Amino acid sequence: MSPAPLLPVDDAIARIGSAISPLAAEHVAVSDAGGRILAEPLTARRTHPPFDGSAMDGYAVRLVDTVNVPARLTVVGESAAGGSYDQQLSDNEAVRIFTGAPLPAGADTVVIQEDTERDGDTVIIKEAPKQSQHIRRAGIDFAEGDRFFAAGRMLSASDVALAAAMNIPELAVFKKPRVAFFATGDELVLPGETPGPNQIVSSNSAGLAALITELGGDPIDLGIARDNEASIRACAERAAEADILVTVGGASVGDHDLVQPVLTRMGLSVDFWRIAMRPGKPLMFGDFNGTPFLGLPGNPVSALVCGHLFLRAAIAVRQGARATHPALVPVTLGADLRENDKRQDYLRATIQVVEGAWVASPLNRQDSSMLSALSRSHCLLVRPPHAVAAQTGDICPAVLLRAQDLSTV
Repeated sequence: MSPAPLLPVDDAIARIGSAISPLAAEHVAVSDAGGRILAEPLTARRTHPPFDGSAMDGYAVRLVDTVNVPARLTVVGESAAGGSYDQQLSDNEAVRIFTGAPLPAGADTVVIQEDTERDGDTVIIKEAPKQSQHIRRAGIDFAEGDRFFAAGRMLSASDVALAAAMNIPELAVFKKPRVAFFATGDELVLPGETPGPNQIVSSNSAGLAALITELGGDPIDLGIARDNEASIRACAERAAEADILVTVGGASVGDHDLVQPVLTRMGLSVDFWRIAMRPGKPLMFGDFNGTPFLGLPGNPVSALVCGHLFLRAAIAVRQGARATHPALVPVTLGADLRENDKRQDYLRATIQVVEGAWVASPLNRQDSSMLSALSRSHCLLVRPPHAVAAQTGDICPAVLLRAQDLSTV
């Protein structure tokens, strides 16, 4: 029987999204909520600002007293942040006021310090102000009871600051998924160990742990499973408390690729296997006794690229967000690209800033075992199946890998 057709990348991501359910919510301190996924909207517990206040340092005055300039007003007090002037402002009076301080009763405008001249207890208004200038009205930011954001939003630093300003001490967020994983292969040794003949150092587990953390999960490294059923079973059995199970390697069709048959005997139900993409065709997804399962390819670059696409989707859904393809940004090609075949290509590429534009050039070597190439790459150029040849200067969609470096490239 011939194998099933290769599954398109977007279809695979959609199937991951429909097969996985979010975890339960938990409450965390607002200061710990950055990067977490919101489980319920934010509801303001107070109005902000809670009073009419000054947006500048200067003098709070009555507009009627400043129609004719220069105007000489008597300074009767001061209003600073954390304090106030509690009397009603009378004719030809002014109050020294600072940014963020409450506006005194009777004042209806603020004159900035630069438009005044101080003479003892008198302030001279040199420029006629406008009605309500430099005043922040109560509730201009938000009012008590206002609701912000839908569940599923990843909380940024500004979101956390907003929640704190709303006087919300704890936020309801989805639990971080515990992502258990193990690499497979007799050829692998741990970093720091001395490889024997025909052995290599396992890089996938370390890279995967870093990626899981980056994506918002809690990594659980189950170690290395050797190429025998007992070892694979032992690793899988230790994943009982995991919210997602990931294996790396052993999911192809070789005589030593035992992950699928062993886990199937343990309860794995495969949803799909083999993706129409390069690198990363031998990707597997299914359900392992109620736990979402992802089998990543063993080649290091393939494993990480698939992680960026499919593990990202699985972790997102477990956290209450949506399963989507990573955001695509347009870049200008710095080299010609040949026409593509039936698989979607993710070409490792570097970016240079040329006259303000991001110019991306694919690396010469696209071997899926070359981690140095992936590490040097700023992006993955995305070439859809059967894409026509592209020329230098054409626009191509890309997945950013190292956006933090683009200000210095």
